Formats: sequence, structure tokens, C-alpha cells
Amino acid sequence: MNAIILCGGLSTRLGEITKTIPKVLLEIKGKTVLEWQTEKLKKIGITEVVLAAGHLNEELFDKVGLHLDGVTFTYAIEQERLGTGGAIKHGLSYLGNSEPTIILNGDILTTIDLADMAAHLKVDSDGVILGAKVDDAATYGTLDYNEARKLIQFKEKEGLHEPGYINGGMYIFTEQIKKYFPDENNFSIEYDVFPKMTDLYVYESNLPWIDIGVPERLAWAREHWSE
Repeated sequence: MNAIILCGGLSTRLGEITKTIPKVLLEIKGKTVLEWQTEKLKKIGITEVVLAAGHLNEELFDKVGLHLDGVTFTYAIEQERLGTGGAIKHGLSYLGNSEPTIILNGDILTTIDLADMAAHLKVDSDGVILGAKVDDAATYGTLDYNEARKLIQFKEKEGLHEPGYINGGMYIFTEQIKKYFPDENNFSIEYDVFPKMTDLYVYESNLPWIDIGVPERLAWAREHWSE
């Protein structure tokens, strides 16, 4: 499998915390988010990763370079704002094969077994998305899917303080994802691509998951996160 880590966002919600350092290099319990993620990828044999970088890409390269703990990086640097979908499209152009590709948002931590998630990929489908369970889904959009775990729709934030399965920011896409991309380069995977996809499945997980993209969740992870 291939792997792309999305790490080019502006990180506006973290304010001064990420003014000079990209989110993927924030430290959680002695390791950067990038190190947590590459360790998980190495466990399933992935040692070559595309970093879809943009904002602060120079700092990322200066700190990380081309290699980290047995993983080799290729930098797919945005020359203009691309959005989440455009960043994936750009990152995929750096891959030399048509194998399935794992996509990770550069601000999430999870204890899931990637090998198990990959085992749930149907080879003739569009792919599989991590459905992460949170205790309070009020600030997230949730996933609506059937008994076969085929995605029906993404539901917008409803403000309901109740448990739910949300987009966990981790995907495994087959080559078919490309047919849903618009011609332009700046677009959203959530709003411009997912609604068009007809054969996307949900990997449901109740295991710990966190998005460290806001100060309070970053602080929680720094104090409590553990594999």
C-alpha cells in the first residue's frame, strides 16, 4: 500500500501554537504526531510516505528531512492552496503505482490496528473510511451508514451532545477515487468528493481517537494520550 499524510493546513484554530511549527510536528508524550503516525504505518510494512505539505513546509523539511526512523519521505508541496481534496489529488500524483493508498490527516491520533482496517477494504470498492466513536459528537459531522457499513451520507453538525461515529480523518482509497475528483485543483474531500462516491465503506472503531487541532484537545492529548 501507499501512504499520504496531509500536513499542509494553516492550523488557524491552534493560533500561536502553530505559528512557526506545523501541527504534524507538535509533540505528544515525547513524540511528534508524525512519529506516532509513521510508527503505525511501519507496523504494516509501509516505509515510503508522501507528505502533502504546504504551510510551513520549509520548517517541516528542516526538522524532518527525507528520512525518519526507517521511513523515507517524498514532499508533495502545494504551490497554491489546494484544500483537503486537492492535497490528496496532488499527493497521489507522486505515487508510481495503482495500489490502495492510506490517507491520514496530520492532526489525528488513534490506537486502531491499521492492518485490520486494511483487511476490511473491498478491492472493487471506492475505499474505506475510519468511523471513530466520540462520546460527544456535537462539534462534529457524523456518518450515516447501513448494516453492511456502506456509507449513505455525511450528516452535518447537529449540535447534539451524544455519542456518535465521525469521520476519523483516516482513509484507504482504491484507484477509483480519482474518477470523483473535479477538474480544478482546489477542492474539499468532504464536500466535493465524498457526496459523489457510491461505494465507500466505514471501518467502525470504538478505540481511542483524538483530533489535536484545537488547543483544549491538544492539551488533553499531551497529558493523557497513550497507545
